Order: sequence, then C-alpha cells, then structure tokens
Amino acid sequence: MKYRILLLFFCFDLYVFAQRIQNANYSTLGYITSDGKVQDANYRTLGYIATDGKVQDANYRTLGYIGFDGKIQDVNYRTLGYIQDSKVQDNNYRTIGYFDNGRLQDANYKTIGYFEGIKARWAASAVFFFFF
Repeated sequence: MKYRILLLFFCFDLYVFAQRIQNANYSTLGYITSDGKVQDANYRTLGYIATDGKVQDANYRTLGYIGFDGKIQDVNYRTLGYIQDSKVQDNNYRTIGYFDNGRLQDANYKTIGYFEGIKARWAASAVFFFFF
C-alpha cells in the first residue's frame, strides 16, 4: 500500500507528456498519451487525466483531483498528500518519495520505477488509480 500511495503522487505529477511508466525492473506498466489518456501496457484505455486536474476512470467517473498548488485529493476532496518540488508528501507532510531525472524513489531513495518522455510537471495519478 505504501508504494501505491507513493505511485499515486508520482502519477499526479507526471501528466500529459509521459510516454511510458515502468516499474523498477523496467517492465512497462503503461502509458500516458499527450491528450491525457491513461493506457495499460497493451494500450487499453484505463482512464483519463483532465487538464483541470480531474482524474477519471475509463467510464469518466471521477476518482480524484490534483490542484495546481500540488495538493492531491480524493473524489470527496479529502487531502491525500502534496507535491513539493521533487518531493512527495503524505497528508501529514511526511516525505514518502521523490522523483527526479526519470526515476521514481521511495523515502529511502530506493528506486521503485521510471518514467520516460516527461516534458511537463503536473499529473499522473494514473499509476495508483489504474495500475495497482
């Protein structure tokens, strides 16, 4: 569960220009297209990340939100955590991970995954919502 929460935050922060999301063994978990579509490794659509910060499943049901201020919330607007620069924090501001130069790390700097093709900072909650 700890890694799921961590990946949730990473996902919220990767957003639209991600080409591929991988685990620590470089296995492809899925993709995020330039229009915010979240796909599994077989290119099946799992959901969407809207430009307004709304995260939706494949049937367009809202799963959560990411604010431009870095606040991550569930569908009921309860705060799940925050993104501060390259640091990911839970709702008590405890650091639970980092992302930098295409690498996803837990709080102890252990690599838990990778991302490629990121050109913008902002969204990818998809890993938590759709891959775990």
